[in-house]
Amino acid sequence: MEIDTYKTITKPSEETLFKDRNSKFFGYAFPVQTEDDVKKYLEEVKKKHHTARHHCYAWQLGTENIRFRANDDGEPNNSAGQPIYGQIQAFEVTNVLIVSVRYFGGVKLGVGGLINAYRTSAQLALEASEIIEKTIDVHFKLKFAYDLMNKVQRVIKENNLEILNQKLELDCEYIISVRKKDAEHIFNTFQSIYKLEISKL
Repeated sequence: MEIDTYKTITKPSEETLFKDRNSKFFGYAFPVQTEDDVKKYLEEVKKKHHTARHHCYAWQLGTENIRFRANDDGEPNNSAGQPIYGQIQAFEVTNVLIVSVRYFGGVKLGVGGLINAYRTSAQLALEASEIIEKTIDVHFKLKFAYDLMNKVQRVIKENNLEILNQKLELDCEYIISVRKKDAEHIFNTFQSIYKLEISKL
């Protein structure tokens, strides 16, 4: 059976703090849907911590086509972004951005120390987040004449479907959200209604 759920966070985490030999690592987790969201939150963090030397981060977007990025922001290669990204994978979350801001405390931590610090900072940020499970949904557009309204509503009610958008005129248009595992069955049900058009968005 294919998996049609994923884990994510719904709101930004509380700020977390990890200290190692006078270096401070402030950790944040943010829910993101697009790379624009990522940029927006990164700018907010950089504004808040404009005197910090490093704003390291990792993000992951998507449920089936996964996109991700890890950024060391001036730290040695793979000592910051990758360990942060590793925690995104360990917690099995997606549509998330994790930022760890470092204030250098005068003592070098070495690559091993940095990896541990950024990993811990990311872990604390995720532990401070509320992780929820969501279903992977498919969106369909329905077009139908007003006289089919009752039939359409019956299918929607019987299957607990969510209407995201509706235009009710002589010709009606619904955008509905369907759990991925039910999508084929729902598509076929609607397709069998005479004179109704259904398309996947």
